[in-house]
Amino acid sequence: MPEKFYYLHRIGLAILIVLALGCSTAQKTSTQKLVELNSVIPDILLDIRYATPNNFTGQTVYPCARCFLLHDAAYALREVQNELRPMGYRLKVFDGYRPLSVQRRFWAILPDPRYVADPAVGSRHNRGCAVDLTLVKSDGKDVPMPTEFDDFTEKAHPAYMNLPEDALRNRALLKSVMGRHGFTQFPTEWWHFDYSGWETHPILDMPLESIGSPTL
Repeated sequence: MPEKFYYLHRIGLAILIVLALGCSTAQKTSTQKLVELNSVIPDILLDIRYATPNNFTGQTVYPCARCFLLHDAAYALREVQNELRPMGYRLKVFDGYRPLSVQRRFWAILPDPRYVADPAVGSRHNRGCAVDLTLVKSDGKDVPMPTEFDDFTEKAHPAYMNLPEDALRNRALLKSVMGRHGFTQFPTEWWHFDYSGWETHPILDMPLESIGSPTL
């Protein structure tokens, strides 16, 4: 085989291997299923705001108060809850997986990429890899945090420091425990955390009410 064609052959093989690995990874990540949080973490508190009018839209957007994450993210969140429990805390969740159709509604109301992802590129929530949550005491009592959920002001930014000491302390605790289990805090929302590898997962548009059966 002439040297030129030999090298072209080797390059072609290398490209095929890379493509095969890429397809393998995509297939692996796409096989993860959405898991209902309270089936994995029975003592987690759910305050699914978009199933009520108590959110930035002022509308009831979800038909049911259910919450899902992809399998790995859900089980990582269970480890967060397990770590918090001996400290006298647990988690209260506001939102998890969000259908793309809902993302389009949010964007129509607030087309600001600092707070609402453009549905053209999709949200981490649409991939089942983002969760909105806060700390509460073991008895479910709220603890001081920088702002309420869905506060689109500078005070909600994790870097904002002009806050009461207890709010700063609770925010820092939430960030540190979530970080130890693969979650990264979003730069404009203290309550929003993304699970590692979110960008490898496809955007989903399954209605909440159509995913499996509600946990009894």
